[in-house]
Parts: sequence; structure tokens; C-alpha cells
Amino acid sequence: MTDENDLSGAPAKRAPKPSPTSIGNHQLSAQTLMMGFGFDPSLSEGSLKPPIFLTSTFVFESAAHGKRFFEGITGKRPGGAEGLVYSRFNGPNQEILEGRLRLWEEAEEALTFSSGMSAIATLLLTYCKPGDVIVHSGPLYAATETLIAKILGKFGVSWFDFPSGATREEIDAVVAKAKEKGRVALIYLESPANPTNALVDVEAVAAARDAAFSGGDKPPIAIDNTFLGPLWARPLAQGADISVYSLTKYAGGHSDLVAGGLVGSKKWLDPIRMMRNTIGTICDPNTAWMLLRSLETLELRMTRAGENAVKVCEYLRGHDKVESVGYLGFLEPGSRQADIYNRHCSGAGSTFSLYLKGGEREAFAFLDALTIAHLAVSLGGTETLASAPAAMTHLSVPDERKQALGITDNLVRISIGVENADDLIADFENALNAV
Repeated sequence: MTDENDLSGAPAKRAPKPSPTSIGNHQLSAQTLMMGFGFDPSLSEGSLKPPIFLTSTFVFESAAHGKRFFEGITGKRPGGAEGLVYSRFNGPNQEILEGRLRLWEEAEEALTFSSGMSAIATLLLTYCKPGDVIVHSGPLYAATETLIAKILGKFGVSWFDFPSGATREEIDAVVAKAKEKGRVALIYLESPANPTNALVDVEAVAAARDAAFSGGDKPPIAIDNTFLGPLWARPLAQGADISVYSLTKYAGGHSDLVAGGLVGSKKWLDPIRMMRNTIGTICDPNTAWMLLRSLETLELRMTRAGENAVKVCEYLRGHDKVESVGYLGFLEPGSRQADIYNRHCSGAGSTFSLYLKGGEREAFAFLDALTIAHLAVSLGGTETLASAPAAMTHLSVPDERKQALGITDNLVRISIGVENADDLIADFENALNAV
């Protein structure tokens, strides 16, 4: 009798050649690996770049292969997918993208999604059930707060939060309250916070989690790393389990796609992969292909934008119509935020909060007078963008919570692009003259 799972008689599936990650004892950087890691040109007619695989399904070499692939997809066989099955589960473009995305943070796994919010929603659906509690930092992106408080709240999930700059003692207190309420399913962070730029002490959160929970009861720590990652912050090194990305932003970087990503250990991402397989939140092949293009220039774009931001913020903070500039490069030496920055970050980023003297009228006058910078939401693109969070991205947040979190009417969020810095300064000077 032969084993029905025996593939010895089936044609061998041609595997891609392994991509080198070192030359002798020299380890190759993520920047270099973005140019070809995970892609074998010989499998695609010698094409230098991966083709876009626009197909809904994939042909099996044999029925036995098909069964084995489905065993991996459904979790009946450990190790995950061993081949391509159906585009709701996997595809060549997505697999190459995920293989490269994990390299920036030296993570085991990466998953890609149709948007940043679909990544967050799939994460929350994987780990939360009725009666559970989420502990999170504040503020969060408004849609994330809505998902946690209003949508999951309908299904019996509750939450407790602490301010972004909370101390270990403050975090301990919130975690203790959450444990009294129910099972803590997840600790969710956002750092820097959107739109205030406040940093979370990831190491303190990890220490608080480890002290409050033991063994298999430890909830995962997930952190939205969109504002600084993966170039200027790598929170997995500080104790986070999952890095969350709106790949729409810096990773995509050209304001021409919408996607999301999760990066972390196989332990935490495998259950999310199973949820993604079920509800179909994977990103499409064309978007994955565009992201592969963008990752090749990610360091160049982020570096240039960061250099521009330094010059622009130096100008803005000296202007008499500016109340303050929430830029990470200007943190007060010796302050708690500066301490977190020095331990967690390698750069100040290019997105910051600008507080004008006045209120909504002054903020709107400034925004309406911009010429080079575009009045639009989002961030991390090649072009400079500016918006009024209280009236736009965070409009749905209750007024009292906005005030408590520092999301005021005079706040303008600015994401600096790769234009000439002197031109941007001239644009902002002209706009401030209109205030």
C-alpha cells in the first residue's frame, strides 16, 4: 500500500535559487538585498525584475501536490504553505515582498495586507475575543481608536489606555486595571503617536508585560511603526513582538498605492496568516509589485526627507507665528521623551506637528496659502503634505479626548518630502505671512 501523501512519483517542483545574504564573512545590508532577494530570474524567462502575476489561481503539478499544499495552507501540516494555491492565500509577488520586508528589522516573518487598517483589523480579530481587554497607548490613529473602541466594543471587547510618554509605573497601573477587567489579549502601541509625535517607551511596556504575565499567558505587544520605520526605528529590538506598518506611507513612498504590513516572529504571525487566509485581506499582486519597486529606494527617500525636515523645522521654530514644533530632533535634553528617543530611535523622521499661534482660523489660513506643499492627508510620500488633524484625520475623535491628547485646532501635521529644502522654506514663509 502506498501513502496517499507520498510525492515521490510526482514531478519535483522547481524551487528558486537561494538568494545570497553574505559575501564571505561580509553580511549584506537590507538596502542591498532589496534589489533582488527572493527572486530567481531563471523562473521568469530571465526577467531582471519580477513580473506581475495577475492570476486568481495556480495549477498543481499533481493531485498529491495540491493536497499537500492545502494541508500547509489550512494548518493541518506544520510549516505553512509549500506552494502556490490561490491568490487569497499567497502569490509570487506577495511572497517576494514579504521576504524582503522582514529583512529591515531582521524578523522571521512578514505579512502584507490590502491596507494598513486591514492589517490592524486582521491582527485584532486574530487575538481578541468577547470579554477580552486591549491595553493601548494614546493617542492612536483615529481609525485604530474607532476600530478598538466602537467596533470591537460591540462584541464585548474593552480597552484601557496610557499616554504615549507614560512611565513604567503608570504602565504597570494600567495593566493591573486591565487584568482586573478580563483577559488581556493584546498590548497595542503607536510610536511616534499620530499626530502629536509623542514617543512610547517600548522597553518599559515590555518589562511591564513580562512582570504582569507569565509563560503562555503573555499577550503580544504590537506597535504601529509607520512614522519612523523601518529606517529610524526597529521596535522588535526593544521587546515588541509585531511591527505594524501602513505600507502606503514611507515603504510605498509615492502616494500611488494603499497597503499594510506586519513584521515579527513566526509564533505571532502564523495565527494572523490563518486569519488572513480566511477573510482575504492580503494585498493584490500589482500593489506588491509596486512595493518591491519602492523598497529599492526606501533608504534614499527617507534619508533625503529627513535631511529636509531638519532644515524646515529649524526655520519654523524661530518664527513669531509659531507656538511650537513637535519635531523629534528638538526634544529637551534630559527629558523623558529625549531618553526614549536616544534609546529607541536612530533618526528624527520627516513628519512632525506644527502648533501655530491661534486656532482653526490660523491653521486653515496657513494650509490654504501653501503652494508647493499639498493640502492632503497621509504622509511619507516624495511630496510634502500638510493637514489639520483635528478637522480631518481625527475629526471622529470626541472633542474632550482630542483636547486631552493634544490634538488641538491650531495643530498642523506636516510630512516633508524630497523637494529642495530652500523651496519648502520659502513656501512655508509665504503661508505664514497669510496667517
